[in-house]
This record gives sequence, C-alpha cells and structure tokens, in this order.
Amino acid sequence: MKADLLTPYFNENSLVKQHLDSYNKFVDTSIQGIIDRIGTIQPSVEGFELKFGHIRLEKPKIIEADGAQRLIHPSEARLRNLTYAAPIFLEIIPVFNGVEKTLFSEVFIGELPVMVKSKLCYLDNMTEDELIASGEDPADPGGYFIINGSERVLTSIEDLAPNRIMCTREKDNTLVTAKVFSTRYGFRARSVVERTTGGNMRVVFPASPRDLSLTATLRALGLEKKEQIISAFPDDINVKNDILLNLEADATTNRASAIEHIGRKAAPSQAKDYQQKRAEILLDTYLLPHIGTTADDRIKKAHYLCKMAEHACRVAYREIPQDDKDHYANKRIKLAGDLMEDLFRYAFQFLVKDVAYQAGRADARGRHLAVQTLVRPDALTDRIRYSMATGNWIAGQTGVSQLLDRTSFLSSMSHLRRIMSPLSRKHPHFKARDLHGTHWGKLCPNESPEGPSCALVKNLSLLCEVSIGENEKEIEETITKLGVKL
Repeated sequence: MKADLLTPYFNENSLVKQHLDSYNKFVDTSIQGIIDRIGTIQPSVEGFELKFGHIRLEKPKIIEADGAQRLIHPSEARLRNLTYAAPIFLEIIPVFNGVEKTLFSEVFIGELPVMVKSKLCYLDNMTEDELIASGEDPADPGGYFIINGSERVLTSIEDLAPNRIMCTREKDNTLVTAKVFSTRYGFRARSVVERTTGGNMRVVFPASPRDLSLTATLRALGLEKKEQIISAFPDDINVKNDILLNLEADATTNRASAIEHIGRKAAPSQAKDYQQKRAEILLDTYLLPHIGTTADDRIKKAHYLCKMAEHACRVAYREIPQDDKDHYANKRIKLAGDLMEDLFRYAFQFLVKDVAYQAGRADARGRHLAVQTLVRPDALTDRIRYSMATGNWIAGQTGVSQLLDRTSFLSSMSHLRRIMSPLSRKHPHFKARDLHGTHWGKLCPNESPEGPSCALVKNLSLLCEVSIGENEKEIEETITKLGVKL
C-alpha cells in the first residue's frame, strides 16, 4: 500500500523540491526586491545620479575565446570545467540635473550561477529522451550548482526563528531574558529585555549603552508619562508591581530627558546635539529593526518592548513556562534561495560602491559619464563565484557550499537534503544534540554523522516538505482588513 502511494507522490514531487522552489522564488522576486530597496546610486558628482529599473536574467551562456556567445548545457560545463551561470542585465538610468537619459539603459552587470533543473536551466521540463540526448541522467533531480566544473550543493542552515519572542531563564535562574532576533533585509539585531531576580529590567541591543533601563527606553520611544507606561501592560498584579518598581528607580521624567540620558551613556563627553542624534540613530536603526527604522515606528517598538517585558515577568513568576529553543516550531531553515539572496545582496552592494567610485574617478579626469563604462561586471561575478567555490559565506559562515557527494545515488540524495546547525562543534551542546519530540516526521532520527558533528548535522525525513515563505506585507494587509489590530 505504501509503495502505491509513494510512487505517484514522487512522480509529482522531487526530493529536492524545497531547493528548486526556493531558488525560483529568489530569481522571480528576491533579486528585484534587493535592487528596488537600494534604488539609486549617488556618486560624488554634482547633479548626477544613477537610477535602477528592471532586472532581466537570460538562460546560461558562455563567451568563447574568440568573443562569440553561445548557449551552454550542464554536461558541457562539467566536461570543460566551466561555471553554469546566467548573464544578468539591469536597467541603469543616468539622471543629469533631474533629467533622465533612457537611451540604451540596459547594462550587463555580471553572472549568476544557475541551479540545475531550476526555471533558468535548460533541463527544466525536458522529457527523459531529451535529457539522455543532452548527456544527462534522467534520474538526477538537480538542486545543485556547477562552479568551475565541480558540482556544488548549498547546504541548508537551521537557525532560531527571527522576529519571534523567546523567553528563557539564564545563569542559574538569576536572570530571565526575552529575546528577539529582529531581522530586516539581511540585517540581524538581537534585541533583549532582561529581568534580574530583584525585578529590575534592562534593554540590550547592538551598540546599546550598558545598563539601559526599560522605562528610560520606553520614554525615549514615546511613552512619556507614567500612566501611559502602566496602561501598556495588562492588569496582572505581578507584572504591575515590577513596572512600578522600575518606574520608581527611573531618573528620567519625559522623552527629552530619556533621550538625553541614553545619549550621555552612548556618547560620553560629546556635544549635546551629537549625543541626541546618536541616541535617536540607536533607537531607530538597531532596536527591533523588523518593526521599522523611522521615527514614526518608535511607538510600535515601545509597545513591542512592553510585550517582551510582560513575557519575562510571567516566566519569572512561573505563570507561564519558558520557551523551548529546541522545539522545531521555533526553528527556521535557510534554503538555497535564502542563502543566494544573502550572497547577492552583499555582492550587489559592493557593485554599487564600485560604480560610485568609478563615476567619481571618471568625473575627476574629465571623462564622459557613460553607464556602460562605469559598471565592472567582475565586481559582482567574482564575489558570488568565490563564495560558491570555497563555501566561505557572508557573516563568517564556512562550509555552506560543499562538493556534492557522488559516491552513490543515495549519498547524493542525502547530501541534497542535509541540514547544518550553526552551533560550534567544539562545545557539548547536549540539549541541542538531543532528539526532540518535534523532530517527528521532519528529521530522520538515525542519519547523522559520528564524532563532533553528531546531531548538529541532520537530514530531512523522506516525506518532509519545506515551505518557502510568504510576503508578510500582504498577510498584514489581509488581517487588517478583517479587523484584527496589529
């Protein structure tokens, strides 16, 4: 009976479906999203800027030694030690003193490695006979890249879910922390509300000053009055007592004094104007960036911090249990498309800086500012290819891109469905290595290497599927129309 069900299931669903779907989503929407968010380049040339438009990716091509361009299939890329990559063309419109010059605006900006069997690949939707004719194995599911002739797979990375409150006891129950890994467009800021055994609450986030009190932060974010802060919390006697205790100990009285207090701690012995500006930049940019990074978003951040503080108080008084970091509902998996998105964002930002530098240099030498001469495609291509060839990813991650294990068909399938944990192999991490009840149906309980990587390197179970995520803005708009207050 099982065999009767499995055959039609695998006829419809590939074992590497999650990688293909993720990469296709990256090609369809994520690349354009990265370019739209940057929008323009403003070099140090008066009255001149470059505006980005639509991006276009072609099917994989190769430029031969004589300069001729032609199509390339995966089998040829393997045999000739070439990279199976697609050319990227981007609309870059020069703007001179507010006037757009749209003539010949599309520019070749580099090459993107193509996943075998993805929508950019020639093998996509080929029949069995066509695959054999093009020198391919019909049973090969794809889901990997060909870099300099080597087959390389991007190993999925398991990490804690971003933008979700996780409350745990730390340091022998002397500290309760409510953590959020606030993530926005690749920037990740760990924002924490800490509650000590005495009931004092502090806020910690990247670049924040030491011992920053919760109430001072709430006042700086817009909840100025004592009554406003108290009304932001529920009518729970324990939570209210903690907040009143923190208000009593707080030296600030309004928003101006709170920002001044944060500025003094963040930039001691600096001018008052600089201190105020520094405090506002810290609150807008580094504190809970997923909620927003403008002054209008401060009040939302204040209410979110109140929610985090409430959660910490309830866990401290044992009204609710602490969150389980090893529960698989609190984990997310970065697939090939997500990893490529991070890499493309990093490489494209470097290209933007390079174009701005080339424009400044050309203007200083009195040359004509032509877009085609300002863009160096190698700036983007080399960075992407280096990471794909070595496995050294952004943020210091190593071993992300690995040589595909071709020992047998089963070892190849296993490698394509592998998941790595970012935790260090040198430390015990007993709890993280334990088999958790929520792994049932998602991860194979048996397949894991021996030695230091044991249970930190896992494999997806046979019928496990990984969703590739949805657009949060559309969901927020839908539930707002239904009358749910965010």
